[in-house]
Amino acid sequence: MTLTTDVTADHVYANGLRNQWHPVVPSRFVEPGGMRKVTALGENWLLLRAADGTLSLLADRCPHRGAPLSLGKHLGDRVACWYHGVEVKGDGTVSSVPGLPGCTLEGKRLVTSLPVREVAGAILAWFGDERHPEPAALTLPEPLTDPETASFLCYAEWNVPWRFAMENLLDPMHGAFLHHESHTMYDGDTQAKFRIRETDRGYFFEKTDQRGVNFDWVELCRTGVDWVDLSIPYPPSAGPGGAFGIVGMACPVDAARTGVFFWRYRKVSGWQRDTWRFLYRTLIEERHWQVLEQDRVMLEAMPADADRAENLYQHDLGVVRLRRLYRQQAEAQASGGRDRSAG
Repeated sequence: MTLTTDVTADHVYANGLRNQWHPVVPSRFVEPGGMRKVTALGENWLLLRAADGTLSLLADRCPHRGAPLSLGKHLGDRVACWYHGVEVKGDGTVSSVPGLPGCTLEGKRLVTSLPVREVAGAILAWFGDERHPEPAALTLPEPLTDPETASFLCYAEWNVPWRFAMENLLDPMHGAFLHHESHTMYDGDTQAKFRIRETDRGYFFEKTDQRGVNFDWVELCRTGVDWVDLSIPYPPSAGPGGAFGIVGMACPVDAARTGVFFWRYRKVSGWQRDTWRFLYRTLIEERHWQVLEQDRVMLEAMPADADRAENLYQHDLGVVRLRRLYRQQAEAQASGGRDRSAG
């Protein structure tokens, strides 16, 4: 299941970039002693969690006859294929062939098993190609590792190409229009000038003449996994704490579907932390889902070739930069050349 070198750049661009970490699904989707079939980067996978919580991500394909392992039986630290009972461990090794004990399949690693990490309630996996099966270093978003920051993960699956979901986040100006009726983005000017500001891990796309009023800036971060960071002002009714931020990631499910991950976070401690978490669960979370629903409705209504017949202007510099970056990386991966860039 590891990407071979004979795929086209169009395939990579449509189904997701390799040689980096991607979020797959929330951790709560796979309980201890459970398993779940998932699709990521256009391929079928099986998440298998042992009773002690250890998680594995296997290609959903029995090495015997290619039957889906996700239809099989969980046996603690391995899965038994329903078709002929072949047992596969979490690292992809065939541990038993009940129909012919001692056959040559036993003891061999015949199923792709991807490296996984669990981060702030989400499962991340390394999707490499033939030249890069081993994972690169992963630096996690600071708001998800800071003990003084409280966060909530919101997950949804949208029927849109993954690029559309990422481009939406690199387009701060839509907040003043699409989300104008929301509880946080009702204020601010509907005209703006933007600039790109380079960082050592990506770039900022930000308004030059407004800050802390609406969705005024976003930072693309490439730290082994691609993520965005942004801040949205909070009204006093949202309770105590620092600025309200969002860490966003996207998983290319396939060429037409995307899993979106949004961690809503706030730097807050002590009794104020408890107060904010209570307010979020009882009042604010529903409002945030309303904003996400506006994004979903808009993006799902766009034609699949929406990015091929556009007339862009200055507000779209962040999107143009993102497309160029991802297209170059897709072409490099398809040709076997350099495939990773923070620029």
